[in-house]
Amino acid sequence: MNEHKDVKKETGVKDKFLFGMPRLGSSIVLGIEGWALLTLYTSGYALDPFRTGFAIAMGYLTIAVSQFLLGWLSDAKYTKLGRRKPYILIFAPLLGLSIIFLLLPQLVLPDLENKNALFFWLLIWDIIFRASYAVTTPYQAWMAEVFPVNERPKVSQIQNTFNYIGNGIMALFSLLILTSFIDDLRINVNAPVPVIFFIPLVIFGVLTIVLFYLVAIFLPNEPKYEIKSNMIDNLKTIIKNRNFMLIILMVGIAGLGWTMGTTTMLKYTEDALALGGFDYVIVALCLLISIFVFLYIWRRNINKHGKKKMLLFVFLIAAAFFPITLIGLIPMPSYLIFGIIFIVGIGAILAGWFLFPYIVYADLAEDDQKKTGELKAGIYAGFPSIILNIFQAASTLLIGAILSIPIYYSPTAFVDPYSIGLVLWGPLASIVLIIAYFYTKKYITLDFEWEK
Repeated sequence: MNEHKDVKKETGVKDKFLFGMPRLGSSIVLGIEGWALLTLYTSGYALDPFRTGFAIAMGYLTIAVSQFLLGWLSDAKYTKLGRRKPYILIFAPLLGLSIIFLLLPQLVLPDLENKNALFFWLLIWDIIFRASYAVTTPYQAWMAEVFPVNERPKVSQIQNTFNYIGNGIMALFSLLILTSFIDDLRINVNAPVPVIFFIPLVIFGVLTIVLFYLVAIFLPNEPKYEIKSNMIDNLKTIIKNRNFMLIILMVGIAGLGWTMGTTTMLKYTEDALALGGFDYVIVALCLLISIFVFLYIWRRNINKHGKKKMLLFVFLIAAAFFPITLIGLIPMPSYLIFGIIFIVGIGAILAGWFLFPYIVYADLAEDDQKKTGELKAGIYAGFPSIILNIFQAASTLLIGAILSIPIYYSPTAFVDPYSIGLVLWGPLASIVLIIAYFYTKKYITLDFEWEK
């Protein structure tokens, strides 16, 4: 039952960095879609929050299906290019192109005052974007096939380093460039697209394609190993894996809270805190520093104290932190200091949470391999997306409804009135993460005996 050790080759630093590189591009485009899309379409293009939330929710449901299917299908057949590379070569270009069209409806739509056309544009292109983002599933399945369990925290750290460099670039783009474009759109929704917005967006799309192709070209094929069971048997096997199914539900529950935060944080700083201009330079730098410092801290503590203990700690810190959004109700001459505290806290929390999925799904695939003799890394990487994205879709619909609450508030004269829902999402996210904490503490196993 230990065949998987025989097919792994020794890996070096170059392989780890090469494997992590695509996360730079994918984190930029997913970050913009997840972090800024709601703000761009509601505050900029003036599409109502409910329809915006609905369209984004449909994107989550799309990725729920597509990530599972690509993981499942990529397990099924070993080709001349291996199991994973064919899907990367097909879907990476779609991912890079779709982010451009998603953020720039002006490229085709003649009049953005037509909100029905704008809604369908958002709906269609977000579905295409999310479907093509499933390229990350066969890509991520490589971790279990190439890297032994003791190397995975380091590989995950490298991936997340690229993730957060990407998120830093995304944050700078969103905070400094996208928000300025939104201000132009508030004056004239059909305002011409500035070059400073268009050129970086094209670069992000092309970079995403190039980095995935570099991995497909230069990373060796995963070792060939036989999977004797068929696809239906593989599906039955993982469904019967009780700990795996419990972990998926935990990720889904927690995803409700995390999605509230990532989807709403930019709109919160833009509308509730009224930050702008040079404020965003300071906030973006603080976010970058926070992310990199806490990424290292969380990784070190995972190695020292174990995965479950540290994940529970992440939940507790997040649950205690998110109600900070209520402070936005208090009148202040400037919200810059509070905005810095808010963004630094978000960066520290997300740095901890995003380390876990990469490690856990690979560990679960290897745990199953030790019992069945077969490594089904693709389906273990892809199947969780079904539950996770259903929960994320529900979270986005909930956010759309919350931001549509027709009770408006303005703490000071320099802050335009906003829906009270813009400060209520924090306590709601906190309640969700408290539930995730107790559920994880009672039901979940994340540290396995064989790791020792």
